[in-house]
Amino acid sequence: MAKRKGRNVNGVLLVDKPQGMSSNDVVQHIRRAFKASKAGHTGALDPLATGLLPVCLGEATKFSQYLLEADKAYFVTAQLGERTDTSDADGEIIESRYVDVTIERITAALEQFKGEIEQVPSMYSALKFEGKPLYYYARKGINIDRPARPIHVYKIEFVSFINNELSLNIHCSKGTYIRTIIDDLGQVLGCGAHVKVLRRTMVGHYDTSKMLTLPEIDSITPQGLPRSYDIKGIDLSVFEKLDSVLLSIDTPISTLPSFAVDAEMSVKFNRGQGFEFPHGLSGDETVRVYGRSKDNEAEAYFLGVATATSDGKLQAKRVVVY
Repeated sequence: MAKRKGRNVNGVLLVDKPQGMSSNDVVQHIRRAFKASKAGHTGALDPLATGLLPVCLGEATKFSQYLLEADKAYFVTAQLGERTDTSDADGEIIESRYVDVTIERITAALEQFKGEIEQVPSMYSALKFEGKPLYYYARKGINIDRPARPIHVYKIEFVSFINNELSLNIHCSKGTYIRTIIDDLGQVLGCGAHVKVLRRTMVGHYDTSKMLTLPEIDSITPQGLPRSYDIKGIDLSVFEKLDSVLLSIDTPISTLPSFAVDAEMSVKFNRGQGFEFPHGLSGDETVRVYGRSKDNEAEAYFLGVATATSDGKLQAKRVVVY
């Protein structure tokens, strides 16, 4: 099997996804800029949506699942009075109604969407059915029965209601479809609604403070390099400024408890072996593991993620290969 071309660059980049681009388009843009051998996102945003899209490069992709599972937060503006087939502004209007609601009615209706609720995913979602995303069937006019799924809406904060446009801040669990919340809210209010503006503002512990736009990234991307991922003959020092904006590999899991091992245990961990650990960890607990080298016992480096098993072992789960 041929080795994939590109740099072995590792880290996380917080991208401010622009409207109109798919999440995969953004990932490929970043991969080309860094000449990276591997890149992936941590939960897609619709082309209509903007905002926080963490992109993992290299070994950081091993920990993207933790961000897929994380809570999210969004700013959304809903257009009341119009319902669309996709529940957002990219769809076709299928129903128009007169808007006769008050802020009091809106805030009262929002209470129905807080806490643990059941949500039926949109037919225009990327959920798979028999190997194909639901939107594949929706575009062919085929409706698939979708069971309701439990989600948790931690907060819906009213922001404004002007000219039939309702703006909200929503903090929710993974798997929540904001388009579906807005469509359902429009039905409760009796006037219909669809998403006009959607911006993601939080993924797990990441917020927008360290986000970079694509033009900002392009401004520090080395110029004059071939579009090919073949880096043979390229002075890699030209990537220093670009690489400096990356967050470290372990930031996707920085909320997990950490555990340090000595040089001997570090070798075992890198081989995927389990070993006994001192008291202080409970069984089945997932931890970040940091090791030390024989050459420099004072400096710890990230090894990966392990599970403390009930039989007193620390078992490697994801191992970083430097």
